[in-house]
Amino acid sequence: MIARWIYRWREFIRIALARGRVYLYRWQGADIHPKCLLGRGTRLEHPWTIHLGARCMLQPNVWLNVGDPNASLQIGEYTFIGRGTEIEVSLRVSIGKGALIAPGVFITDHNHSLKRGAPMFQQRGEEAPVTIGDDVWIGANAVILCGVTIGEGAVVAAGAVVNRDVAPYSIVGGVPAKPIGQRT
Repeated sequence: MIARWIYRWREFIRIALARGRVYLYRWQGADIHPKCLLGRGTRLEHPWTIHLGARCMLQPNVWLNVGDPNASLQIGEYTFIGRGTEIEVSLRVSIGKGALIAPGVFITDHNHSLKRGAPMFQQRGEEAPVTIGDDVWIGANAVILCGVTIGEGAVVAAGAVVNRDVAPYSIVGGVPAKPIGQRT
């Protein structure tokens, strides 16, 4: 009986702190719905460029790294982002409603150029927007690279590296990701 009360009290405190983080980032200019939850250690770089829809949940240690103040990150309502996920934005990343992103996922909209003749550190990067549709499930430790569009209802298997567009309601996996099935 006492253990149940301790657990409930601890959950109440955890949710209150998660909502407190929302208001802290809203105060810094982020467009975050008040009913979102931001886990412990969540970091938002350039928060005024970030939009989080209603009832988004970011688990601990999620990093939304918007590197350019003119870039934008849009995350739809009811989206869940697992712990340790990193989203790197230099142009635009858009995630639809009801997406499930498992722990350890890396999403980026930019990459190094691979041209010969100049050292890597002197080359300009390549940028292309990333779009993730509604009702998408991305498995643990997957990598989504620049210029990719993941269609509505698609599933990305754990550990996959997605470097091409994913059709709606398809299941992809592997390195690089290839179709392995369809949602019925």
